[in-house]
Amino acid sequence: MGFIDITLIDIIDILVVALIMFQIYRLTRGTNALRIVVGILIVYLLWIVVRVLKMELLSMILGQIIGVGVIALIVVFQQEIRRFLLLLGTQYSHRKNTLFGRWFKSRQSIDLALEWIDPIVNACADMAASKTGALIVIGRSISLDPLIERGEPIDARVSSALIKTIFFKNSPLHDGAIVIANGRIAAARCVLPSTEREVVPSEFGMRHRAALGASEVTDALVIAVSEERGTISVARKGHIRQNLTPIQLHAHLSKVLSLS
Repeated sequence: MGFIDITLIDIIDILVVALIMFQIYRLTRGTNALRIVVGILIVYLLWIVVRVLKMELLSMILGQIIGVGVIALIVVFQQEIRRFLLLLGTQYSHRKNTLFGRWFKSRQSIDLALEWIDPIVNACADMAASKTGALIVIGRSISLDPLIERGEPIDARVSSALIKTIFFKNSPLHDGAIVIANGRIAAARCVLPSTEREVVPSEFGMRHRAALGASEVTDALVIAVSEERGTISVARKGHIRQNLTPIQLHAHLSKVLSLS
């Protein structure tokens, strides 16, 4: 009919591409990976423009850059790509768990998860009061074996006294994080990946950056107790809630773990 014929398939195509781009933006927002995605998009759009304008030489050059550039990006930015894929997998796993997990997960397993809460909250409250720094990773659906393998294996029952003993400043295990998986303290002195975000609150130290980093690549809950301020924070899915009271921490853990 006119200059441009738009069909229903074209509209669906545009909406799907827009949705994919929006999801990529959400996953990479605040990280170095966003710049990589934007750079790739700019080069690709420029290549399309020069092809439409029939600029053969420039089109050929950009085509070669795009062809070789994919391999170069994988080699140069392998850490960022790995983080992006982990983010994508985390989002998928979380949605799948949200849709179907609650229908099949037994009440007994949920009750066992909730049993962890009181010892953890009590330990965090005491450590915050004494300004003892701590990092506690609570595993959910995604395996934390890569983090556990970096630490000292423990395999002990979750107890307030043990958590406080581990993070006591003269303890050889107080550096790093403890990982709680399958209802037990699996390991201590675990090294967590630090967030690669360029913009974080100025008061964040290495402990809070590590909490954010671990929550970005897994679906775990990560509790950080500040040694400087004596505050309690919880990181989840790349977001962090700060200055929680023990009551708020208990409510937050109860809500999230009941959905695990």
